[in-house]
Amino acid sequence: MKKIVLSLAVLVTGVAAQAQEKTFGFGEGDILLEGSLKANTQDDKVATLKTSEFNFTPKAGYFVTDKFAVGLGLNIGSGKEELYSDVSEDNYVEKASTVGFEVFGRYYIANLNRFQPYAELGVGYNTSKYKTTSYNAGTGTTITIDSPKHNAFGVNATLGFNYFVTPKIAINFALSDLIGFNSAKSDAEGAKATTDFHANINNFNNFFDTATFGLTFKL
Repeated sequence: MKKIVLSLAVLVTGVAAQAQEKTFGFGEGDILLEGSLKANTQDDKVATLKTSEFNFTPKAGYFVTDKFAVGLGLNIGSGKEELYSDVSEDNYVEKASTVGFEVFGRYYIANLNRFQPYAELGVGYNTSKYKTTSYNAGTGTTITIDSPKHNAFGVNATLGFNYFVTPKIAINFALSDLIGFNSAKSDAEGAKATTDFHANINNFNNFFDTATFGLTFKL
């Protein structure tokens, strides 16, 4: 009888441990690692214009409660536009690079097993640099111009969800910048700031056109 009771206790303990291991979602003290990568290139042979873009946005957060995390994100991006017409014509290459950071707070609205919806508020700052190299066919000269830096500050709200494919790895879908305020200004002398407030409610009607896709890791 004692052997049967002991065997049942071991079995129940094993099942409970296995169920705990397969629990999805986050808990207090967990660490969230997340990131999205965007890269594209386009070559218009009719206009002899080639464009490319790269953007990487990693972020990390710490759960102060089972539902609320605070963290820091980075924004690293670059872009290039090249007019590669015949050497007898004018052409140019314009390059851009962006570096920024964001402080965010994320609240998980509900725990629906693998499906974890959340709302997020972020405060961020970006700085961008532009460099243009142009060739003038008339004078046969090449000119390189470094434009003044462009600085931007923003406060934006996001809705999204994590879908856990394993207890530690999830696919992230986010509707970025649903509501926000942004201000941008060039370092050029006499430049004035440009500000805007936006509410992109139409994002709900065009989910797959506006969503950001990435991976989320739970540590």
